Amino acid sequence: MHCAVSNDKCQDNFVPRASSAHFDIRYDGAPQDFFFLVLPRSMMLGVAAAIEPLRVANQITGKELFRWFILTEDGAPVRCSNGMQVTPDMALDDAPVGGLTFISAGGEPQLAAGEKTLNWIRKAARFGRPLGTINTGAFALAQAGVLTDQIFTLHWEDQPAFLEEFPNLTPSSNIFEITPRLISCGGGHAATDMILTLIEERHGEQLAIVCADMCLHMRSRRGSEPQRSNFAVAVGSRNRRLLSALQMMQDSIESPLSIHEICDKLDISRRQLERLFTRYLDQSPMQVYFDMRLHHAYGLMNETSMSVTEIALASGFNSATHFSRQFKRRFGASPHFFRKGWS
Repeated sequence: MHCAVSNDKCQDNFVPRASSAHFDIRYDGAPQDFFFLVLPRSMMLGVAAAIEPLRVANQITGKELFRWFILTEDGAPVRCSNGMQVTPDMALDDAPVGGLTFISAGGEPQLAAGEKTLNWIRKAARFGRPLGTINTGAFALAQAGVLTDQIFTLHWEDQPAFLEEFPNLTPSSNIFEITPRLISCGGGHAATDMILTLIEERHGEQLAIVCADMCLHMRSRRGSEPQRSNFAVAVGSRNRRLLSALQMMQDSIESPLSIHEICDKLDISRRQLERLFTRYLDQSPMQVYFDMRLHHAYGLMNETSMSVTEIALASGFNSATHFSRQFKRRFGASPHFFRKGWS
């Protein structure tokens, strides 16, 4: 597909001057086009990490294998989460038909996409345009109603908020997902892993390996890799019962288990469980569990518009008053003042 928009970038050949690295490839076909819709407060890292392997592939082969274009909703510059401003190549409505379009978002993703963007997404999905998401871009697709029955992922930090807003949609915990209908990643360096996989699928494994080396990126991760370090890494132990207890706690935030229930499931005495937590975490099981629930609430406070009462219930607190008191003790401000300070 050739870009139908007349601008300076379309006249460029997207092939930087050759460097000492070179990779021979037999390919004389049309380039593959990538479009990146950057929504306000997007994480710049994810977009840059997706584009750079495409640039490298062109540079080391000396061929225009890929082209990339930055879009914004109205064609005006947008400011990313790090405060830097991105100037687009074109407005969303000016993007030519065809090409894979990634929607990138970051903080406050539920507020990032305007109605114009949501309508564009609905139309794109209806006509079979290839779509993808980076970081929290899945929020926009969910708001547009096009995520049903699809496999997708988004950044782990925002998954609790996503599940609260869209309880019938379950994101994957993997770093990226590639399906015939949707390509998505959690953002950050996962975008590089995702794009390298797309390069491999189109032009072979050896090119992907060289591109990874040029990016100083150790290509050991595939899509099935989890986004977060597992509990064994986090706590420095492979004790099966300790790890199982932590996973049970993580899986039961909204309806907390009692310590007695956890012990029964593990076939372990309360004293044994207390010793494990004290040895490896220097806290009691109850303290660790309580802290998990408060951090879950902290995430919902930052990433959703849920009321304090709703957040309290979603974090396993029966009383909003008790929750507010504990939140202030842990984070230094009541939920109401905390949210006001970020507004």
